[in-house]
Amino acid sequence: MTNMEERTRKITVFLGSPRKQLTYRVAQELIADLKAFGNVEPEYVFLKDMNLSNCRGCCQCFEKGEELCPLRDDRDVLLEKIESSDGVIFATPNYSLQVTGIMKTFLDRLAFVFHRPRFFGKAFTAIVTQGIFGGKDVEEYLEKVGGAWGFTVAKGCCVTAFQPVTAADQKRISKAVQNAAERFYRTLTRPSLPAPTFLRLMLFRLSRSSIRTTLNDSNRDYRYFKENDWFESHYYYETRLGLVKMLAGRFFDFLGERMGRARLAEAAKV
Repeated sequence: MTNMEERTRKITVFLGSPRKQLTYRVAQELIADLKAFGNVEPEYVFLKDMNLSNCRGCCQCFEKGEELCPLRDDRDVLLEKIESSDGVIFATPNYSLQVTGIMKTFLDRLAFVFHRPRFFGKAFTAIVTQGIFGGKDVEEYLEKVGGAWGFTVAKGCCVTAFQPVTAADQKRISKAVQNAAERFYRTLTRPSLPAPTFLRLMLFRLSRSSIRTTLNDSNRDYRYFKENDWFESHYYYETRLGLVKMLAGRFFDFLGERMGRARLAEAAKV
């Protein structure tokens, strides 16, 4: 890959590790590989140093809006860092077959973005480090989060190594990281947004039909979809759908509205 992109792209790395060890070093190596491909400006955000409270499950962010969340912490600081980035990297060690506690707290504090995705046109990838096994599932989980939030997702990497890292381990890690960096840079510099997969199209049409059928202007999700003209659009952003996807989309609309009406009818019996 040649360095043909002159514009500097801002990359924010969100680190879920409580220590600056393997996860941090792998993230640094990925950034170094990115710099070999083109102009990037990295920022490392250590979640352990941020003030993040545990979600209380009050659902104010879902129903009324995230600005009415009773918690006062650094959530909006982190949200602004994402919004000002061209691409983001979520990096975490595998703790008990999942992300670390602080990384999960971070994801929970932005749970409203699952309902109201917004990071379209931004690239995403994930780094997972581990000593034994289970990290691939953690990587896939983070990639699902990125896709649900609107990012264009590049497959990340999961690296396995005990401490201290041997020369053979490092060679294997470097190869995996270089491949991940190339995928991420290609996603970061792609000229247009990708056409939705059938799964993404289905999720969008089902959710918007359900929201349109069961909610109203008093609900933040409803207003968000209305403000973005998503009740009339083919997808979250302008894209061309082939005939098959157009027909599938209409079927998903029908199915979502039917499910919504059934839900309302069931609720009326209570």
